[in-house]
Amino acid sequence: MDSKIEPRVGNAFDREMMQRCLTLARRALGRTAPNPLVGAVVVQDGEIVGEGFHPGAGQPHAEVFALKAAGDRALGSTVYVSLEPCNHYGRTPPCTEALIAAGVAKVVVGMVDPNPLVAGGGVARLRSAGIEVVVGVEEADCRQLNEGFIHRMVYQRPFGILKYAMTLDGKIATTSGHSAWITNPAAREEVQQLRIACDAIIVGGNTVRVDNPRLTIRQTNAPNPLRVVMSRTLDLPTTAHLWQTDAVPTLVMTQVGANPEMQKLLSDRGVEILELDPLTPTAAMTHLYQRGCLSVLWECGGTLAAEAIAQGAVQKIFAFIAPKIIGGSTAPTPVGDLGFTQMTQAITLERVQWRTVGSDCLIEGYLPESREAAGGEASSPTLAA
Repeated sequence: MDSKIEPRVGNAFDREMMQRCLTLARRALGRTAPNPLVGAVVVQDGEIVGEGFHPGAGQPHAEVFALKAAGDRALGSTVYVSLEPCNHYGRTPPCTEALIAAGVAKVVVGMVDPNPLVAGGGVARLRSAGIEVVVGVEEADCRQLNEGFIHRMVYQRPFGILKYAMTLDGKIATTSGHSAWITNPAAREEVQQLRIACDAIIVGGNTVRVDNPRLTIRQTNAPNPLRVVMSRTLDLPTTAHLWQTDAVPTLVMTQVGANPEMQKLLSDRGVEILELDPLTPTAAMTHLYQRGCLSVLWECGGTLAAEAIAQGAVQKIFAFIAPKIIGGSTAPTPVGDLGFTQMTQAITLERVQWRTVGSDCLIEGYLPESREAAGGEASSPTLAA
């Protein structure tokens, strides 16, 4: 037997209930920042008698909704919750006290909360009140669901995801810049779901000029992430879809003093302008952290993608590869110059998974965590205008 394989925590029923917690938690995708996604289930005599999820910051936590739904049947019950119950006063009272007051007998926790205000304190409080606590049921799935929240807590910046679509020969557009569409409809729907789970989408000025994207969610009643444009010069079209802000906000990040006339035009249309010195992915992510973002999706061109990777603003890659060949020695590629001259310098992704989406292939992987401490290792290229 492989000694590295750790035994699974809990029995089959425990794991089934925790998966139900995760399903409930996903109902609030894109709506909870800066809070995590959490689901809870109350079980009495093998039957679910109450369940709930955290709908958003400032609202009751999942355990509170589940206990309310269970009513008197919460007494002596087992409560399953995907994240350790809080034990501090924030916008809402501690969930530990609600569980104690309800008289629950046992609490099964998916993962310990990385928030320093909790970090095991919730488990300790429950145990001190005589409640049995089990920790780590379906922990890997619980952590993946909240990887943005975990990253925010550990590194004090949002979790960056670089998404791109390319042809089999590694191009994201033709030599003329035309790119609609590289991937099939099923893959583009997958991107919609990815956007829903993120709090902001970043593109560069060239993407606005060439693609004129909307960056909106087509699904009814789904949350739209903040749309962010990074441009040094604001040499941007005045009629771009992104300047339509009645339903979805747009933030333009630029250099200090850049193009006052364009700044006024955009401001008059409801676009938020932010001047940064310097204008870099690091500065952008710092600002988005301050706004409460958990996950940020980079849907930019190769130059900005390279700078984001170099500065440690990207933690995960979603690469869609279509079985198409377009050629062109000058056709753009997903990632620009990182300054590497030797293959030994290549960044090797970890925890890689791949699957087919329609006729396309989706590869998911994480940049090495060792880059986090260094904040990225490659030299920074120049941000596109």
